[in-house]
Amino acid sequence: MISFDFEYYLPASIKEAVQLFEDLHKKEKAPIYFSGGTEIITLGRLNMVKTGAVIDIKRIPECQMFNVQQESLTTGAAVTLTNIDEVNLFPLLSKTVSEIADRTARNKITAGGNICGQIFYREAVLPFLLTDSHMIIAGRRGTRTVLIHKVFNQKLILEPGEFLVQIKTDQNYLNQPFVSIKKRRQWNTGYPLLTVAALKINGAIRIAISGLTTYPFRAKEMEEILNKRGISMDQRIDQAIQTLQVPPLDDSEGSFPYRLFVLKNTLHDIFDQLEGEEEHDG
Repeated sequence: MISFDFEYYLPASIKEAVQLFEDLHKKEKAPIYFSGGTEIITLGRLNMVKTGAVIDIKRIPECQMFNVQQESLTTGAAVTLTNIDEVNLFPLLSKTVSEIADRTARNKITAGGNICGQIFYREAVLPFLLTDSHMIIAGRRGTRTVLIHKVFNQKLILEPGEFLVQIKTDQNYLNQPFVSIKKRRQWNTGYPLLTVAALKINGAIRIAISGLTTYPFRAKEMEEILNKRGISMDQRIDQAIQTLQVPPLDDSEGSFPYRLFVLKNTLHDIFDQLEGEEEHDG
């Protein structure tokens, strides 16, 4: 049970949502935007988040869009993970989100909720990092479109009163060869140990990782080494892992050295699938 009372609002437009936030902020309600609400409920029960008002964006038409138009995929922030998986417009995204939590939770968890959440895995962002997607963000100064790499640094950086509306992805990325692998310590649901998403573009493999540290990231320095030719795959993977400079994550799911061990084996699996055995001797 949540130990505090809060007001609930369901705006029908971006403008209404932004104005609500401004008004509630002035009333010191500490308003929070949400689309699925699963994390607010979970963290609220643990007294890790507290608010006097929530603004539910799932009724806003732009936040519910999920289609391909004008050579780009639009993923609304309020589209559920189940919907993304079932419609399957972007197979890498579908595969990645299909393994987040369980089916019941995915019916409520949204793309925006996962990406903007406080739980650090945020696996839904990995495909968007790999495809240089653009984030559509709304706030009191209007709506802005920003390249994901300029606004996602460990987390989505939003100004006070802003919320994520949509993610735009170039259609050319949608059906490229891909692999998405989630590793768990045990069972088939629950928090992952590590998630690695990979996309092959023009012969080069891109890598994004969640669970190795306290935030998801695209491993561009690793990519440069992994895509080298002339040395064996074992050497490429060893050298690539040495480039990692992230805060080590040690928790109940696994130690940092164990996570690195799992990452190394996962990279082998990815290159097996995207390159084939004949490539491994460099």
